[in-house]
Amino acid sequence: MGRTTGAAGASESREAYTPGGPGRAKEPPSAARRTCERKQPHRGHRWRRALLAVLITGAVVVPLSGAARPEIPAPAPAALAPVTAATLDETYEANRANAAEASRMAAAHGNRERAAADRAMADPSRRFLTYDGRGPGLASEVFGDLAHADRIAVLVPGSDTSIDTYDRFRDTARALYERLTREAPQGTGTAVVAWLGYETPGTVSTTVTTTGRAEAAAPKLREFIRQLRAVTGREAHLSLLCHSYGSVVCGRAASRLDVDDIALVGSPGTGAGTAAALHTRARVWAARGADDWVAEVPHVRLDLLGATVGFGTDPISPAFGARVFAAGDGGHSDYFKPGSTSLANLTRIVLGETSEVTHG
Repeated sequence: MGRTTGAAGASESREAYTPGGPGRAKEPPSAARRTCERKQPHRGHRWRRALLAVLITGAVVVPLSGAARPEIPAPAPAALAPVTAATLDETYEANRANAAEASRMAAAHGNRERAAADRAMADPSRRFLTYDGRGPGLASEVFGDLAHADRIAVLVPGSDTSIDTYDRFRDTARALYERLTREAPQGTGTAVVAWLGYETPGTVSTTVTTTGRAEAAAPKLREFIRQLRAVTGREAHLSLLCHSYGSVVCGRAASRLDVDDIALVGSPGTGAGTAAALHTRARVWAARGADDWVAEVPHVRLDLLGATVGFGTDPISPAFGARVFAAGDGGHSDYFKPGSTSLANLTRIVLGETSEVTHG
């Protein structure tokens, strides 16, 4: 669903004006009309965003057909002892070996793209707490010295995130880690974990507007945080940063998560009516960029043909009761963009510099 280029938009405007009907020469728009068009440069953009929202909402009752993707063979996850600070290096090595074997199996199956993705994850510089190359794939990658970190962020991704698209998720984690490293007070250790620990829904699918995937993911996220605490200890400050559908996952898991902060960005809702209804001791934050299309998605919960569609109250609304922070002018994929307002504020949240967070 691409954007219409400026040239194409201008061509459409010229051809729309045909006085006198068929057979008459087409004339350019009047000066008044051109002035009106200049005053409304984003009208077509708003229509596209609204159309996207309709398609996403309608996907649950009008499923889109598509060819089934063949399964890509991969080994079962490595059998590991409970992860502790002392066994981290062994865990990283075992998961790299598993990714290497997954790459060989994918190559033998003729899937060069997946083979390349798995092979990149087997690089000696990579650090995975978990790795599973089967199906869409699951992975939890660490940036920084997890065993000695005082401030840790766990990123939970939204739709269309898998081993095949993992690099863009990894880029967000790296951007956050690099900024944390630059801005952390001297002597403060930081780490970031990119948690692709659940099967994410497709952006336009029968699953993206319901809580099914989130409900299945919630116990996995709770268990992961429990294991992470076994490595880091209770003294470490842990922040959960949840993007898009990932905020639905965090909302479902929140009541039993041992974390200090939960930040919801680009959220369609959490499934809860208020931040208090999440039943968490963590501080709950929320933000949305000015150009994020998720603002056009209705923040409702409806029962349609036996399925519950939508996720309820808008997390940035006063009715929800989160701590709303500024996210700048970015779109749905820009919250971790280097130099952005949102990344600056997320960094402050992770570092505990809450008084420095700017508000939207």
